Amino acid sequence: MTFSSLRSDNSHLNPEISTDLERVAELVMTQDAAGNVLSFYWQDAGHTRQPGQSAGNLEEFAPVAIAPYLERIKRVLDHQTPEQFRCLCHCRQETGLFELLISPILLPGGNASMVIVTGKRLAHNLDEPIPDDLISPIALPLRSDRYQKLLTQIAWNIRRTLDLSTIWQQTVDALGKALDVSRCVICPFEALSSEIEVVAEYRQESLESLLGMKFSLADDLSLREVLATLKPVSAVAPSVEGVETICATTNDLADRSPLPQARLMVATCYQEQPNGVIVLYQCDRTRSWTPAEIEFMQELADQVGTAIAHASLFAESQNLAIELQRVNSNLLQKHRELEEARHQAEEASRLKSEFLANTSHELRTPLNGMIGFLKLILDGMADDPEEQREFTEEAHNSALHLGAILEDVLDIAKIEAGKMQIESSRVSLDEILLDIEKFASTQLPQKNLSFEIQKPPTYDEIVLYANYQRLKQVMLNLVNNAIKFTHEGGITITVEVVKKRVVVQGKDLPGMVKVRVADTGIGVSLEKQDKLFQSFSQVDGSLTRQYGGTGLGLAISQKLVDAMGGDVRFYSMGEGLGSTVTFTVPLYQEPVMIS
Repeated sequence: MTFSSLRSDNSHLNPEISTDLERVAELVMTQDAAGNVLSFYWQDAGHTRQPGQSAGNLEEFAPVAIAPYLERIKRVLDHQTPEQFRCLCHCRQETGLFELLISPILLPGGNASMVIVTGKRLAHNLDEPIPDDLISPIALPLRSDRYQKLLTQIAWNIRRTLDLSTIWQQTVDALGKALDVSRCVICPFEALSSEIEVVAEYRQESLESLLGMKFSLADDLSLREVLATLKPVSAVAPSVEGVETICATTNDLADRSPLPQARLMVATCYQEQPNGVIVLYQCDRTRSWTPAEIEFMQELADQVGTAIAHASLFAESQNLAIELQRVNSNLLQKHRELEEARHQAEEASRLKSEFLANTSHELRTPLNGMIGFLKLILDGMADDPEEQREFTEEAHNSALHLGAILEDVLDIAKIEAGKMQIESSRVSLDEILLDIEKFASTQLPQKNLSFEIQKPPTYDEIVLYANYQRLKQVMLNLVNNAIKFTHEGGITITVEVVKKRVVVQGKDLPGMVKVRVADTGIGVSLEKQDKLFQSFSQVDGSLTRQYGGTGLGLAISQKLVDAMGGDVRFYSMGEGLGSTVTFTVPLYQEPVMIS
C-alpha cells in the first residue's frame, strides 16, 4: 500500500498537516485499538504489510516500549485528538529514533475505532542517552473540535449557577475527566495573599485528598509566575513541604517509589486580575501538555475567572443584604426596646404618682388623728381623766401607724438605692411567732377570724439564721395583709423544715425553714399577680383606697427575704379564692425531729 492510497484516511486533519505528511512521511500504517496492524507501508523497506499483524509481533517495525505506545493509541481514540511524538522503534535488525503522528480515523457517525500512524526516521546516535519510553509530544498547530465542544459545555454549566462551591467543583470534575489527569485542583486567590488553599479537587481513587491543603507562594516560583503573567505554566511539581504528597497514594507510603508529578497551572482571572489557580497533575505516567490542551485550559480559565467574579459579587451582595437585614432587625429591636422602656418609664412615673397620692393620704390620716385628739386634750374637751387617757392613747396609736408608714417608705428608698444592709444571726422562731400571735390577737376579734399556727414537732427549738427585726417585719406585713383582705374564715401559719444544705453569706447551713401564711380572703386574679412584688405597683388602686396602705408590703418583704438568703412566692387561684404567701429562711442549726 502506498502513501497516496491512504490520503483519504487522513482527511480529518488540518490541510497543512496533511500536506506535510504527504511530503515527509516515510512510514504509514493503520491500527485498531488493540494495536493490530490493519495496513502497513514503509518507504525505506519498500514493504507493504497485510492486515491482522499486531505491533508487538511485527518484525519489520515495532516500538521498543509497547505498553506506552498502546496507551497512547487508546488516548487518541478516546479524545479524538492527534498526538505527535518521538520514540525508539525496531526496524528489522536495527533500532532507530522515529517521529510519529497518531491520528484517529473518524467514521461517519463521529466515532473512531482505528488510527493512522505516519512518520519518518530521524538521524540519531544511539550512544547518546535517550529514554526507553515515549518522549513528550511535539507542538501541533491544530485544535480539536472536541476541545471546543468541551469548553462550551463546561462554560455553559458553570454559568448556570452563582454558587462558588458548585463552580469550583464542576470545573475540576469536568477537567479531570476530560483530560484524563490524575488530579485537578482549584485554589481561590486574593490580592496580597501569601498562600492559596485547595477548595475543590478531582482525583483518582488511589490518591490522597488535598482538600484544605495550603500552598505557599514564596516556596513555588511557578505559582508566582502564573499569577503574575496570567499565562499557563507547565512544570514539575516542586518538592516542598506539603507538596510532596501530591501524588501520594492511600497505600503504604513507605513502600511506594517516587512518582512523576507533571503539572500544568493556569490562573483564572477577571479584568486582568487573578482570582484563582487551576492545577492539573499527571502522576501515573510522563506527560507534557499539548498546545491544544494549553490553549483549551487558557480559554476555560478565562471563562471560570469570569464566573468566579460574578459568583463572588453575588455572594458579597447576598452577604451585604443579610448584614443590612441584620442591622435593620437590630434597629427595629432597639426601637421596640426603647418603646418598651419608654412605656415602662411612663408606667413607673404613673405608679409613683399614684403611690405618692396614696401615701400622702395614708400619712395625712394618722397625722390628722394625732392633731385632732391632741387638740381635744388641749382644749379641755375631755370630761374626765379616763377620757383624756383614751384621747392620748388614740393619738399615740396614730403616731405608731404614721411611724410604720414612714418606716416602709424609708425601707423602700434604701432598697431602691441599694443601701439596705442586713446582718444575720441566731433567731428563735418561737419568739417571732409569739410576737406575731400577740399582734394578731388584737386584730382578729374585730373581724371574728380564726388564727392558727402549725409547727413540726421537735425536741428542741427551731433556730434560724436571719435578722430578728427584719424577719419580724416580714411576718407582720404578711399577717397584716392576710387580716386586712379577709372578711370571713381565718389565717393559718404553717412551718416546715427542709433539710438540704445551703450556703448563705459564705456560711454552710443545714437547711431551710419554709413558712406559709394562708388566708381565705379576697384572693388575686391570675393576670394581676405579676404586679404584687413590683415597687410602687398596686394590684388595684381602688382596693388600696378601700383597705388603706401604701402597697409596699410585699415588695419590701421580698427584698428583705432575698437579702437574708431566702425567697418569697405568692399563690392564688383567683379572686374570692384566698391567697397563700410562702417564704424561706435559712436554718442556723438542724432541730431534732420527733418521729
